Amino acid sequence: MPQSTDAASAPVRWDLSDLFADPSDPKLEELWRSIEARAEEFEKAYRGTLGAEDVEAGRVLSAIREVESIYQDLYKPLTYAHLLFAADTSDPKLGAFLQKQMERMTPVNVRLMFFELEIQGWSDQTAARIAGSAELAPYRHYLQSVRRLSPHRLSEPEEVILEELANTGVRAWVRLFEELTSNHIYRLRNPRTGEVRELTMEQVIDLLREADRSVRIAAADSLTAGLKEMERVLVFNYNNLIQAHAVEDRLRKHPYPEHARHLTNELDRETVDLVMGLCRERSDMVARYYHTKREILGLPELTHVDRYAPLGESKERMPFEEARALVLDAFRTFSPRMAEVAREFFDRRWIDAEVRPGKQGGAFCSYVTPDTHPLVFLSYLGKLEDVSTLAHELGHGVHASLSRKQTLFNFHGTLPLAELASTFGEMLVFEKLSSRASARDRLALYASKIEGSFATIFRQAAMFRFEQRCHRQRREIGELTAEEFAAIWQDELQSMFGDSLILGEQHGCWWSYVSHFIAAPFYVYAYSFGELLVMSLFEMSRREGPSFAERYLALLEKGGSESPAELLRPLGVDLQDRKFWEGGLSVLERTVAEFEEIWRGLRNQG
Repeated sequence: MPQSTDAASAPVRWDLSDLFADPSDPKLEELWRSIEARAEEFEKAYRGTLGAEDVEAGRVLSAIREVESIYQDLYKPLTYAHLLFAADTSDPKLGAFLQKQMERMTPVNVRLMFFELEIQGWSDQTAARIAGSAELAPYRHYLQSVRRLSPHRLSEPEEVILEELANTGVRAWVRLFEELTSNHIYRLRNPRTGEVRELTMEQVIDLLREADRSVRIAAADSLTAGLKEMERVLVFNYNNLIQAHAVEDRLRKHPYPEHARHLTNELDRETVDLVMGLCRERSDMVARYYHTKREILGLPELTHVDRYAPLGESKERMPFEEARALVLDAFRTFSPRMAEVAREFFDRRWIDAEVRPGKQGGAFCSYVTPDTHPLVFLSYLGKLEDVSTLAHELGHGVHASLSRKQTLFNFHGTLPLAELASTFGEMLVFEKLSSRASARDRLALYASKIEGSFATIFRQAAMFRFEQRCHRQRREIGELTAEEFAAIWQDELQSMFGDSLILGEQHGCWWSYVSHFIAAPFYVYAYSFGELLVMSLFEMSRREGPSFAERYLALLEKGGSESPAELLRPLGVDLQDRKFWEGGLSVLERTVAEFEEIWRGLRNQG
């Protein structure tokens, strides 16, 4: 059984002191008092005046700038608390600290709620006049985004009630999921010695990528047993969150469960359905790949424990410092500026990569606010998948850093474009690794890349379909049982593999550790969307050469100041063009063909 190494246990922790020294920092209380006072003054100055048909553009601009400034400060203690909690969910004091920040946020939100409600009450003529004024040009997209939600806003008293109840409602259920899954201990029995080790979920899932099949089986057994121990709570939790989503959709008059997500993503249903439909249609290449993988592994059949079985020595661990050098070198080949921006994260301790008990699973980049700096979070275990994750999150970090020239309301792009730089970063690292690898190592690298793309494109699309069915069945029939969730999960996930890989029965409960289902319903399709988008753009960069890099970085600098369609138009992208999306899939199909060619060459060599 593999043991932890120095690469895996390197104490790479972030420095959050640019936000606050610690939870008792006097700056926290000072900032909250300032936020609360400014919110009160803002309400006195602007309530009841912004919705007038003759409101002046200059007054609207002043209000936007003031409320934007308040929210920019408001996000700092909230983000700080979330970061502390993610780094150690086992500390009850940090959980209480997070809850306190959320509860303190609520009265501020209540005071400021009138602002967007009054904008949403404008007539179309007033909205056109204000948005069309030259002085409001920097906030035109923000105003359009606010107005887009107008048909789904409630009255102010109703919005206040929802906000007041959120901390003991949806937000509390999300926190329960995070605390439960992050702190659960998984017991894994060594198949050779019988020794039992206690591991985190991240460590157990990592062992599903081990070369020794008996280790993978033991890891799958451990993961399933751990999830089964929590099953009753996790099933109840998810049922409640689905129902909460249904209630809010009914109140806000959203016509179907994913409608609110489409509005937030600024995508129409037809575009999303186009991309999701193509993902289902082209899952044939998944089966094609796994038939070849079964041949390479020499197994009579593949199951869920073989999905990420490694195909070579390139799965050896890589020290964190070596990963740092490799990622920065890969970024530099595309753009020296991109590498310099990424270097800051290492030099200024904006990364938390240490593996430790109680640390939240997964990886993310927190943008924080444009007047501070982003931060990267992952658990670096030293495998090439972790190098890829590092590149992915640093891509997000580069995007966030470049977007800091925008103001807060134009800072964040929509979710489907959130993966623009992250997936691009992964592809740059893949090219760097594969260009210097032997044929045997290239086989393993290609396998890792293809499986990662499959997980991002086809698996996330299947997970989106899982969510769609769960939400619809919960609304039409009532609470789902663990067995019903499992049946839907198995059906949708199995569909991407055909007969090339069989998902065993124990895989049926693995839906229950996916945090996106809990914290961000229907978030997952953005991964499929983003990966295919970037594959097409990456191909474009290879055709155009250095000139593409500057146009691409200019796109990242725009943050969320325009809609996805507007942001991508200078690059010649039409999101409703089926051929564009097929272009991304053709890049992946070519990668599968290259993998097969590498394998034929090795097989012929004996």
